[in-house]
Amino acid sequence: MGEPSSSDVTQLLLAWNQGEEAALQKVIPLVHAELRRLAHHYMSGEQTGHTLQTTALVNETYMRLVDSSQVGWQNRAHFFAISAQLMRRILVDFARSRNRFKRGAGAERVNLDEAMVISEAPGVDIVELDRALGRLAAVDSQKSQIVELRFFGGLTFEEVSEVMKIPPTTVRRDLRLAQAWLLREIDKQPTS
Repeated sequence: MGEPSSSDVTQLLLAWNQGEEAALQKVIPLVHAELRRLAHHYMSGEQTGHTLQTTALVNETYMRLVDSSQVGWQNRAHFFAISAQLMRRILVDFARSRNRFKRGAGAERVNLDEAMVISEAPGVDIVELDRALGRLAAVDSQKSQIVELRFFGGLTFEEVSEVMKIPPTTVRRDLRLAQAWLLREIDKQPTS
């Protein structure tokens, strides 16, 4: 059996919107590998010995997706955009809870993939990145969402374009501007 088509996933998501619980049971196996790939990507940037594992991140994302039954799914790209937001929240919440117990220790560090280099430093504090994204959202929500979809969602430029209903050239331009803005914001924050 080949890779599921985007329209297969979209049809199942729309059926799930209509309250068809069996559609959820069919869509999860179709998107599981992609969710796992995304989670593995995020976890590969974490420090050695990190206690949150890829499987746990996928499972927690899945549980939150099931609880988000009020989402009006549009298509496959929208599903992965929401998944990206959930993974971001999970990782940030986890980093915050760990740092609460460390008192004075540095925050979790993550390496950003080559497509989403925000800092020249070897890693970016995920909690500070979250704060900077929040500040960017207050100034320009579109740029903030593009960063979130590319970094946390792993979506291609074309998929981000589809989710946000803007041209791919705008996605590329706004991502470059957002990267520069975030780099400036993160670099001006005092180090602990």
